[in-house]
Amino acid sequence: MWMLSAPGGSASVSAVTIALTVLTSSQAILIVWSKRAGKYEYSVTTANFMVETLKCALSLAALARTWRSEGVTEDNRLNTTLDEVIVFPIPAALYLVKNLLQYYIFAYVDAPGYQILKNLNIISTGVLYRIILKKKLSEIQWAAFILLCAGCTTAQLKSNSDHVLQTPFQGWVMAIVMALLSGFAGVYTEAIIKKRPMRNINVQNFWLYVFGMIFNAGAILVQDFDAVMNKGFFHGYSFITVLMIVNHALSGIAVSMVMKYADNIVKVRHGNITLNLVRH
Repeated sequence: MWMLSAPGGSASVSAVTIALTVLTSSQAILIVWSKRAGKYEYSVTTANFMVETLKCALSLAALARTWRSEGVTEDNRLNTTLDEVIVFPIPAALYLVKNLLQYYIFAYVDAPGYQILKNLNIISTGVLYRIILKKKLSEIQWAAFILLCAGCTTAQLKSNSDHVLQTPFQGWVMAIVMALLSGFAGVYTEAIIKKRPMRNINVQNFWLYVFGMIFNAGAILVQDFDAVMNKGFFHGYSFITVLMIVNHALSGIAVSMVMKYADNIVKVRHGNITLNLVRH
């Protein structure tokens, strides 16, 4: 539960970013491992719904712990105003599409290829960070962004191969859409949660994840209703599938902590350190 408590200093923020790096490094691998004979035997919409449900449950558990130790205050109570809650459906919807694409892109790329394409979110985050949060990035910072993106990509180069990445057009389209959705949702969420800096992060997470559950429930009804009704909600789930869901849930919470107490720049920087981990 340490990851759900407000960091007391830079050391705690660093611990969360390290945890985020470790969690992110295994996401692509777990998604690939969750396949059987190259296919997802489970419903990806139910998996996403379980991720949001677990994140919501963990946020509530952390809140309960806070209420026991500190009592219910203005900053940690769940009941709130419509103005505060109404902004959360936007990032929840964006994350829904991005997370679904995260599964389908593996029909066109492998785990290392996915990590290379994921570098696109570095640039998109930087641009959107400037547009949405009005944070001016210096020339050195922009140069650092480009070098980071180039460095993460060249880390995957193979000297004995004529082709670095053989990705069909559909894969590139999905990667670009994912990068834009990830960047916009991340920066927008950061703007929301930092608007009230004293607001308990678990309360803000709770409302974000509630809308995530609602949208993912809608995705189940639209995409997998017949399969879920005929085969069951957890049909095709394996130990790896459960591990993947836990990984995604903890990653999401770690991301929100970084956004609250650091920023998206830190998130994408540490998230893309995973390239070397996947490579080796």
